This record gives sequence, C-alpha cells and structure tokens, in this order.
Amino acid sequence: MLVKDKMTKQVITIGPQTTVPDALALMEEKKIRRLPVVEKDRLVGIVTLLDLVRASPSPATSLSIWELNYLLTKLPVKEVMAKKLYTVKLDTPIDEAAALLRENRIGGLPVVDNGAVVGIITETDIFTAFMEMLGVGGSGLRLTLELPDRRGALAEADELLRNYGVTVISVVMMPRDAHKNLVQTIWRLQGCDDVDALLDFLREKSYRVAHVSEVNVCTEV
Repeated sequence: MLVKDKMTKQVITIGPQTTVPDALALMEEKKIRRLPVVEKDRLVGIVTLLDLVRASPSPATSLSIWELNYLLTKLPVKEVMAKKLYTVKLDTPIDEAAALLRENRIGGLPVVDNGAVVGIITETDIFTAFMEMLGVGGSGLRLTLELPDRRGALAEADELLRNYGVTVISVVMMPRDAHKNLVQTIWRLQGCDDVDALLDFLREKSYRVAHVSEVNVCTEV
C-alpha cells in the first residue's frame, strides 16, 4: 500500500503571511491540526496547532493585554512555522511513511510532487491503513503459530489452513528469534465453525499454537 492510497487529497494550505489568529481559526473551522505553508505553489513550511498555541504571548510580560492581542494579530505564521520539512512522495510505501513519522516524532507529512503539495498523510491515516492490511474490523479468529525458521514454512502453513477450509484474511510474520530458531506468525482467519477441532488438527500436524482468540464471532464468509 502506498501513500497515495490513503492520503488526504484536498489539502488546505496557507501562505507565509497568514496571521496566527487566522491560521488558528482555519484549523478550528476545518477540524485539522496542521497546515502546509505554500508560497508560489511551493512548500516552504508547515505549522501545527501546537506551534500556534506556543506562539500566543506569555502572561509573564510587562505588555498590556491590548498590546499583546495587537502583536498576536500581526504575527505571521512564517515566524513560527517549521522550516525543516519532512515530506513523502505519492509512491512512498506506507511503512516508510510510518517510520519517518516515528523517527522524527511528528504527526503528519505533506505529500509532494515536483515540489507542489498534492496531499497530506497523518498518523491516523497510517494507523487506519495498517488496520486494513491486518484485516482488523471484521469477525473471525486470531491465531498465533510458531513456525520453524526455514524457507517455505509460511507457505506450507498457509496451504494447510486453506485446505482445512478456513479463509486466510491476513498473516503477519514477526522478527525471527535466532535463539529459538522459530518464527512467530499471526493469522486472521474466517470460516471456522469449530475452533477446538482446528486447534486439534494443527497440533496433530506438529504446529505449536501460542495463542488463539475469537474476534467478535467466527463466521462463514
């Protein structure tokens, strides 16, 4: 899955001369927390709700409330926006965008194409994408199997489950445990009428079931 599949395409932007109160009002109106700052169709910065809140004058000043309000109404976002930009492209994989957010402790990334902002993807968008990839949201069975750390083991388990008659919605392979020579895999299955019978079948085939839980109701598909 790529960034272009989950990004918000209708991006709301502001110019560097937009004042802090106007930017705050726009965020409140549109229910958003960040605004790319664009000048001559080029991304020059990004401002977040936290940036704007921090820009508000501190009470620890000798200025009067009227002077403070006057200064705030004149303060452009270019004075408080982040100029060190982290961006992604349309064909950036979702997992790479997630890593970029985590490494830099930020909540959203402008999506650029030839320097122009064409979208924005947030931590919520990426979280939703991962849930979809894992098949979260539907009923079924979540099964954790420990497989031998060898080529073909995952394909063999997949074929075994499908031949048994269940539908594999998703499978995730965890990092290898070199000490145990095992790989933990997490499966989401549907089409299971008898969970106990499935577990007995897997144990008969020498598979170790580390964990099993039903999500809502295990139903036919």
